[in-house]
Amino acid sequence: MLQPKRTKHRKMFRIRHDKVKAHRNNTVSFGEFGLKSTNSAWISARQIEAARIAITRHMGREGKVIIKIFPHMSKTSKPIGVRMGSGKGSPDQWFAVVKEGTVMFEVFGNDQTVMKEALRLGGHKLPVTWKVVAKEAVAQVKEEM
Repeated sequence: MLQPKRTKHRKMFRIRHDKVKAHRNNTVSFGEFGLKSTNSAWISARQIEAARIAITRHMGREGKVIIKIFPHMSKTSKPIGVRMGSGKGSPDQWFAVVKEGTVMFEVFGNDQTVMKEALRLGGHKLPVTWKVVAKEAVAQVKEEM
C-alpha cells in the first residue's frame, strides 16, 4: 500500500476538504481518459489500491494506469479500551485529501470502451462520486473526424 517514506511530522492536523474545488490536478494530462471526483473526501491508501487493482485487472496487459493522488496525511487512533485523555493516538492509516474536480486516475494505451469500463469499475471502489473524462485533445480530434 502507499504511504510516505518519511514525513516532517508524524501526527497531522485534520485538513478541511469541503467547500473547496481543485485548482491543480484537475485536467487529464498524461493519459487519454481520467477518473475525476465530483465531490470532496478523504481516500485511504487501501481504497486507492483497491481501485488500482480493479482498473489493471480489467485493462489486462495492454495499457497503462497512472495514479495521480497519494496518501500523505496520517490519521491517528487510540487503541480500543483506552480511557480518554493522555494525548493523541499513534498514526493508524494514511489518507489522500481529494477535492472536488481532482483527476485521481488516468489510463491510456487500450481500446476506448475497455478504458472507460476499467475506470468505471475502479470508481466504484472509491468513497467519492466521480465521472470519466477524456483529454481535451482526444475529444477535439474525435469531433473533427
